[in-house]
Amino acid sequence: MEMKYYTPLFFKRVVWSMVVGVLCWGMVNKAAAQNSRTVITFNDNWEFKKGPGDFGKDTSYLHEEWEKITVPHTYNRTDMQLDKNFYAGDAFYKKSFFIKNELKGKRIFLRFEGVGSVATIYINGRYLTEHKGSYAAFAFEITHTVKYGEENLILVKTNNDARKDVLPVNHFLFPIYGGIYRPVSLIVTAPVNITVTDYASPGIYITQKHVSAKRADIQVNAKLENNEATAQTVILQIVVKNASGKTVARVRKNVLVSPQGTTYVEQVFPVNNPHLWNGIKDPYLYSLTTALIRDGQELDAVTQPLGVRRFELRAGDGMYLNGVKYPMYGVTRHQDRWQYGNALSHAQHEEDMKIIREMGATTIRLAHYQQAEDMYALADKMGLLIWAEIPFVNTTSYQESENAKQQMTELVRQNRNHPSIYIWGMHNEVYSKTQDEHVPVLTRELNDIAKTDDPDRYTVAVSGFGEMNRPANLAADVQGMNRYYGWYEGRIGDLEKWASGLEKSYPAYKVMLTEYGADGNMDQSSETLPDPSKINPVSGKFYPENYQTETHIQQWAIIEKHPYILASYLWNAFEFAVPMWNRGGVNARNLKGLVSFDRKRRKDAFYWYKANWNPEPMLYLANRRDSIRTQDTTRVQAFSNLAQVRLFVNGKEVKGQYGVNKKHWIFENVTLKKGANEIEATGSANGKQLKDRMTWILQ
Repeated sequence: MEMKYYTPLFFKRVVWSMVVGVLCWGMVNKAAAQNSRTVITFNDNWEFKKGPGDFGKDTSYLHEEWEKITVPHTYNRTDMQLDKNFYAGDAFYKKSFFIKNELKGKRIFLRFEGVGSVATIYINGRYLTEHKGSYAAFAFEITHTVKYGEENLILVKTNNDARKDVLPVNHFLFPIYGGIYRPVSLIVTAPVNITVTDYASPGIYITQKHVSAKRADIQVNAKLENNEATAQTVILQIVVKNASGKTVARVRKNVLVSPQGTTYVEQVFPVNNPHLWNGIKDPYLYSLTTALIRDGQELDAVTQPLGVRRFELRAGDGMYLNGVKYPMYGVTRHQDRWQYGNALSHAQHEEDMKIIREMGATTIRLAHYQQAEDMYALADKMGLLIWAEIPFVNTTSYQESENAKQQMTELVRQNRNHPSIYIWGMHNEVYSKTQDEHVPVLTRELNDIAKTDDPDRYTVAVSGFGEMNRPANLAADVQGMNRYYGWYEGRIGDLEKWASGLEKSYPAYKVMLTEYGADGNMDQSSETLPDPSKINPVSGKFYPENYQTETHIQQWAIIEKHPYILASYLWNAFEFAVPMWNRGGVNARNLKGLVSFDRKRRKDAFYWYKANWNPEPMLYLANRRDSIRTQDTTRVQAFSNLAQVRLFVNGKEVKGQYGVNKKHWIFENVTLKKGANEIEATGSANGKQLKDRMTWILQ
């Protein structure tokens, strides 16, 4: 292997406070006195410089100032959200850190949760590794590269150019933000340890069998490594604790860990009378800790969540969770937000999840790539069923096969222990002319990777067409279809014909509606619905919110009548950046989200789903932003899960009736007066009065 070095001048430029070193690395020094694993945050005191630059040759670049930053960080937090003139290319991060002599004999690793999009790592001027792909974690060992008793320097070269050999291969549907945009950790273990570098997975892999309320069989596979000179006998101990911290299962096994290669261990044991993980109704979590013990001392330990549950998709019927039919109210989610890019905090991920739960969603398609580890952990705790996928999306370069397989392996191995994940996604809207060509062949290979690593979960691939018999279809357990009737094709109500047709022709197939919706600009109002034949969804500049609202009203009413659609996922929970677009009066924005890009405003369609999905009593008057009126006789609509809704216009009651379902209230022939009209809806639930008000102005 070619060895790469940086010039001495580069290292002379590094200036760090010793106080910072003491504060940060006190934890590392504690690790020297411990046997078990220590995980230390590695997010502070980085320096950043946007390229291009070649630190091996162009030393003049080193004399410039570097910006002090904290990870997570992206260098596209604004430019990719404004227009197509964004920066894509090299950027550099460096950080100094001190390793004490006492850590000799330990193993030291670095783990990056996400770097966009290609990361090249140097330690003390020496090339160490490269990782291709923005969305998965990667880990590598630095035990033999760091200098003990001295300052060390890490340099990370990042690059977010679209590349034919790295998924996704373009910036068209969403931006590939650049930077170290997710947290970084330093991991210290004993020489005998659970592997850290198996695609940055936890090194233990949990499988559940024969799950019922009486018993569940838990299988744990572990990968062990030994950096000592001779084989070591250790005890592999697995402890399961309930949510209160009480031990409910403990098993031990003697294992001889070879100094050569990797030692593979399997342990199977029962959990009797398990408290089942029941989605949003009761997302009960155990903890499962796998430890290595020698001579009474813990050498290493890894803790993972354990939610005991069983998923079953029944064709033509729906999802069954632990044998009980479970509603699949689905949304999709991109991970960026206004003026932050994709460098989000835990609090921001949690806010997104709370907004999604407020809507009443029970399942999320995390599109179109592996998302932050926070999201999967939050879903475990909140009970949301998760679809996780890789970014084989939009098009194919015919050069992405190796990277697609890598990203699928990373996705599954890093996240398979999360009980919330029920399905792995292979591709989205990539096509071929025959089943023998690149896309279906690669998709079958991806399906095999997922099924080999995790045979008990479902797999899915998604088409943008509505026919079942297309060459790229049927390579996975479930066929997803994105249908934008009334937007990219046909009329809003055509969804009914599509669903009925598939149900008749393919009754035994597992089918999901994986995207649907329309763009809606909250700052564009219209008194009447626009003619869909006059909407240009690709280059139009007028996308009034009321058309988006009507799309979701009609299409949800169709979806809920068709259990054949095993799950539906509206596109999208949140507006997101699309730097190559200029549509709907907002540059670089996909406006299909039901919540604004900054998360501060909710669209009418958000409340439509809240009325249908969330049992908490609610009442909402729609079209409040269409407040300037020219017609004195009009219609008012309200969304509510109350048994009765009354409407008053300027103090006078107007009789109403159900619309498309019992959550949709229509009040026809409402008479407005010139000037301001006060409109109030009222209802009650559990003895509590609910009201909503809005004002329309008749010109």
